[in-house]
Amino acid sequence: MIAEAALARVKIVLVEPAGELNVGSIARAMKNMGLRNLILVNPQCDRLSDAARQMAVHAIDILENATIVDSLPAALQGCQRAIATTARTRSHDVPLEDPRTTLPWLLAAPSALIFGREDRGLNNLELSYAQRCIRIPSHPDYPSLNLAQAVGICCYELYCSREAIALHPEPVIEVANLEVLEGYYQHLEAVLLKIGYLHPHTAASRMEKFRSLFHRANLSAAEVALLRGILRQMEWAKREEIDNGSKTT
Repeated sequence: MIAEAALARVKIVLVEPAGELNVGSIARAMKNMGLRNLILVNPQCDRLSDAARQMAVHAIDILENATIVDSLPAALQGCQRAIATTARTRSHDVPLEDPRTTLPWLLAAPSALIFGREDRGLNNLELSYAQRCIRIPSHPDYPSLNLAQAVGICCYELYCSREAIALHPEPVIEVANLEVLEGYYQHLEAVLLKIGYLHPHTAASRMEKFRSLFHRANLSAAEVALLRGILRQMEWAKREEIDNGSKTT
């Protein structure tokens, strides 16, 4: 039961999937491996089409119960951990890890495994929402995997590691949910723009680095609140500076 509960905590998140056959195949692979929580971000196809149902076979319930959201942050609500997948060898500052050794990390907390679009995967901003990134190793003659194949491989690795996690659980560490962190990142960006540390044309790339830094820190909700208190004080000081400047002119 512990192993099944660990699998139940993992969301499979598909960003803008376009292929009905892929979505149906993914539902089947998920059910084969004991995963049931499918999240579709702004899907570009009908998950309940005849084609999707035919590929899902006995996993139509996965399709019917899938959650539809309009953004990746919405898909990550309630999660403490997230891993993103990419086929690019060098995408951003986060190192690319091996699925077999990395995916078990998801089973210890509410988490998400994020997959990108069939034609171009995840962009750098989307990758930065995850604390870790994986790349499925494949033969250099034809390294590109079909989306459903990639999801199937990862679901298999999660299933194979479930018993080890149940026998040797990680110590519980109270870390902030990803939506709490996202609120902090939005607040941080706004303040850094106000004080001139960030500039609009470079803000996105700089914020990717800040996300990477704070993801590694495993902040608790209380620690995030502490950091946001600093930001609010900075905002107050900036308003005081502006008000005092206007009084002297």
